[in-house]
Amino acid sequence: MERGLLWLPLLVGFIGLAWAGWNEWKKVDTYQQWAEAFDQAKYDLYAVLGQKAEVITWGYPTRNGILNPQSFSLRDVVGIYLQVNGQRVTGELPRKGKPMLEFVMTGDRPPILIPFTEIPLAAKWQQYLDGIRTSHH
Repeated sequence: MERGLLWLPLLVGFIGLAWAGWNEWKKVDTYQQWAEAFDQAKYDLYAVLGQKAEVITWGYPTRNGILNPQSFSLRDVVGIYLQVNGQRVTGELPRKGKPMLEFVMTGDRPPILIPFTEIPLAAKWQQYLDGIRTSHH
């Protein structure tokens, strides 16, 4: 009986890990189906992003689909900036922090902030999308 009680937390932990793994696999599978419609796409824990020509679509990954998908045109963007911990990055990339891409929009519209998990990945996307934006202006 005592041995059974000692193994119970391990069994519960294993079941929890198996469920978390299945949940993440479903998110990635859903993302892969969603990403087929785009020229380029990225997935991470915080957000998905897809680019098709000049249109950017982003949202939050869930196992049931992309939550709160939003789209905008790069023609309506006047600047794309990398932020880390809420500050625009100029110069060398920081090693740690919470990266986001900031899309400054035309007119009085508020900027669009898309979260990333990795600073170097966010920097590459910023350069890539800024290149598309400037080539179409």
